[in-house]
Amino acid sequence: MTRTRARALWAALLLAALAAAAAPGAVRGQGGLASRADLAGLYTLRGALGLRARDWPRKADPCSAWAGVGCRGGRVVSVSLVGLRRTRLGRLAPRFDVDGLRNLSRLESFTAAGFGLPGSIPAWLGAGLAPSFRVLDLSACAVTGEIAASAVAGLSNLTTLNLAGNLLSGQLPAAALAGLPKLGTLNLSGNALPGALPDAVWSLPELRVLDVSQTNLTGALPGAGIAPSATLQTVDLSGNLFYGTVPDTFRQLFNRVMANISGNYFEGNLSSVAGGNVSSEMNCFLDVAGQRRPEDCQQFYAGRGLPYDGPVAAPTPQPAPVPAENKKGRQKNLKYILIGAIGGGVLLLAVVAAVVFCIVRSRRGRSDQRESGAPSAPPGVHGSARAAAATGTTQPSASPASLAKVGDSFAYDQLASATSGFAEERIIKHGHSGDLYHGVLQDGTTVVVKRITNRVARKDAYMTELDLFAKGLHERLVHLMGHCFDKEDEKLLVYRFVRNGDLSCALHRKTGEEEEGMQSLDWIKRLKIATGVAEALCYLHHECTPPMVHRDVQASSILLDDKFEVRLGSLSEVCPQEGESHQNVITKLLRFSSTADQSSSGSPSASCSYDVYCFGKVLLELVTGRLGISASSDGTTSDWLDNTLRYINIYEKELMSKIIDPTLIIDEDHLEEVWAMAIVAKSCLNPRSSKRPPMKYILKALENPLKVVREDNGSSSARLRATSSRGSWNAAFFGSWRHSSSEIGPSRDDNMFKRSETIKSSGGSNGDHSSSRRRQSKEIFPEPSGSRDTED
Repeated sequence: MTRTRARALWAALLLAALAAAAAPGAVRGQGGLASRADLAGLYTLRGALGLRARDWPRKADPCSAWAGVGCRGGRVVSVSLVGLRRTRLGRLAPRFDVDGLRNLSRLESFTAAGFGLPGSIPAWLGAGLAPSFRVLDLSACAVTGEIAASAVAGLSNLTTLNLAGNLLSGQLPAAALAGLPKLGTLNLSGNALPGALPDAVWSLPELRVLDVSQTNLTGALPGAGIAPSATLQTVDLSGNLFYGTVPDTFRQLFNRVMANISGNYFEGNLSSVAGGNVSSEMNCFLDVAGQRRPEDCQQFYAGRGLPYDGPVAAPTPQPAPVPAENKKGRQKNLKYILIGAIGGGVLLLAVVAAVVFCIVRSRRGRSDQRESGAPSAPPGVHGSARAAAATGTTQPSASPASLAKVGDSFAYDQLASATSGFAEERIIKHGHSGDLYHGVLQDGTTVVVKRITNRVARKDAYMTELDLFAKGLHERLVHLMGHCFDKEDEKLLVYRFVRNGDLSCALHRKTGEEEEGMQSLDWIKRLKIATGVAEALCYLHHECTPPMVHRDVQASSILLDDKFEVRLGSLSEVCPQEGESHQNVITKLLRFSSTADQSSSGSPSASCSYDVYCFGKVLLELVTGRLGISASSDGTTSDWLDNTLRYINIYEKELMSKIIDPTLIIDEDHLEEVWAMAIVAKSCLNPRSSKRPPMKYILKALENPLKVVREDNGSSSARLRATSSRGSWNAAFFGSWRHSSSEIGPSRDDNMFKRSETIKSSGGSNGDHSSSRRRQSKEIFPEPSGSRDTED
């Protein structure tokens, strides 16, 4: 779909160039504008679209100084908005307002490819444009609504109509299209136009290019009585719902033109068509390779009440019924087996739990004798929060009636219309808590609609999000605009659309078909994004009561608006933090035997330290440019993390050159900021969850990254005390990392800890035993209260 739309946009740019070339004599810089009516029309257009003064400057001749304006004989004959931008004020409320074109009585071409014109095509367009008008290009302009018949009727000299890559819907105006005898190019691809392609389109006498790919059109090709135009050269019907056999007239057409009919439901044989001229994959043809499965074709035709001539899939054999007596006997035996297995398992777990409990108590006793004081356990949370965290689920605290007051209430029909009936082409992605659709409301507002149906595994996940938003909207969380609870089996949530997508797409993205490779985010934006995510998690962990755990922190959950401000999404997994002091022995045993970041049920751990670990992977993704790290936990990712973390050392900045994103162009100060972010990421990825720093200290470090790696003027004795403290953030940074490599030599972190333990055992607290010019991590983050040395 994306590649098709990219080709459509590239074709639109070519058409724009051809359109400019097709207006002979339309020149710039040769004479001035001689018509006051044309000048008034251009200024009306300038004000309505909010164009920048640098593109259309005041007190300058439009024919020579205004970008995209072409003149001939002192009159305006072409207007192109390609590459132009609106002012900041104009971007606040963009709309499809081109009334100024009415004054241009000699206008031949209007091209706006890629320039946002949200709204429907004006109904006056057909009657209001000049009789000489020939080229209309509105491709990729965010145009919505139906194509009114009056919008194209009367344009008898129109040669090019390009409406590709928009959000158009509704039936095509058959009579109006039939009244365009000189139309040579018709491009409607990438829209949502249900219904049939009018037969009159095929008979347009000068039609050369027809592209209706990915438009949701359906129906059969016209048979006898309709002969395709003899001037056709290119036909693209791909990605639609066309069906039936291919008539002989179209077989002849496909033999002489370049045609693409793939992705439809055509049936029968196609052997008489030359294979080099037509692409026919993913249809229901019997004699062509690469077709759909027979059961899919049969289901499509049956759903529309149409006869299907292809092979019929054999019905799935049903298992023979089990006699009632045998069934009862098996159930009885199975019951006894399950009782025995469960009883034995519980007994075994109790024995193991008792042994582990004794071992842990004895270790804690020895540790308490070595320490001067025992750390306190973290405070618990409310009973309902504990239950939710322990089971890995969420229990909203508010009732559905009160949650319904969060945001605005939308009607189901309103959201169905905004998403073209929840069409497949509007799907942004399939989420685990519901499908996300791109939509445009009637006022032109672009939104994202989450659709939660009975097919979703966690149907009540939307209650979690509403419960969170009921606590108050935070600027770093995705903006919830409203909801729709009209249907019992289908719930809808409406979010504000963010133009830069998520971090996984924005970190490296294509800049255009004319450029090779990928363009990556600069370092300023990456640091801004990291700080924004830290602010969001800091709100959840430290400002909510009880503390909330996101449990799905990854690049695809980090949404970015047009200014690359962070809006943290994927909130359906949020739940209260688990209370460690309220766990029973069995829960502790299961967590002891599993990974530190996974609950006994296999779901993500309901602890803030789990979010910190996932955030550390996001930071490494920003530092290294390695895509997909934050979304993966397989063995390959673990190996990559182990290898990468060896090169992050608070004493060796030069090692960063081995892991830093090669696309980053940075100076020395920015290199130190990258180094600092890598150090913070390493502290977040400590395998001992109790050693990971809290988010409020991580945020403080990201807001002042140079303080992480540069020395203050503080006393050396303060640094020494920090090093000698067992709960210091030195341990949080490096306490559990014991890597060595022949390439980089022994880790200096280990030597630092050896010096620290020696000083502590001797009781030394005066004198500067450290020659390091770098800051100890105690100075980077304050000492956290109640830090513990045992694993969570």
